Amino acid sequence: MRLSIERADFADPELGVFLQAHLDELAPTAPAESRHALDLSGLRAPGVRLWVARMSGELVGTGALAEVEPAHEEIKSMRTDPRRRGQGIAARVLDHLIEDARRRGIRRISLETGSMDFFVPARTLYAKAGFVPCPPFGAYVDDPNSTFMTRELT
Repeated sequence: MRLSIERADFADPELGVFLQAHLDELAPTAPAESRHALDLSGLRAPGVRLWVARMSGELVGTGALAEVEPAHEEIKSMRTDPRRRGQGIAARVLDHLIEDARRRGIRRISLETGSMDFFVPARTLYAKAGFVPCPPFGAYVDDPNSTFMTRELT
């Protein structure tokens, strides 16, 4: 099947359901103060670019970039439909985010993800894509429930 990646249509009700499922899935992984996923309104904010991945019209993944400071953005809302995990969707979305940032002159992309076993696949994906551990960035603070990673773009 062919995967397409396009900017999100916030009027699409399927998007709201998909993103709420993301928040629901993350809820048991950490206390509320350690969960940093954006809800639909946060993803609509200025400085945030959200994409959706579709296969045969079905929403199977999301990924966003949010401005941290000039030339530095953060990956947000990376999610693959649980039934589609392991098919390379997240890697394709991540590649798309990196290329979009590079085209726009962004020099650094960072991310926050969980430190628990649930997030091992995410941390592995990011490491394979060249992300390395880093200290908290932007408004983040040290948190045992968080792992911070970054990648310089050339």
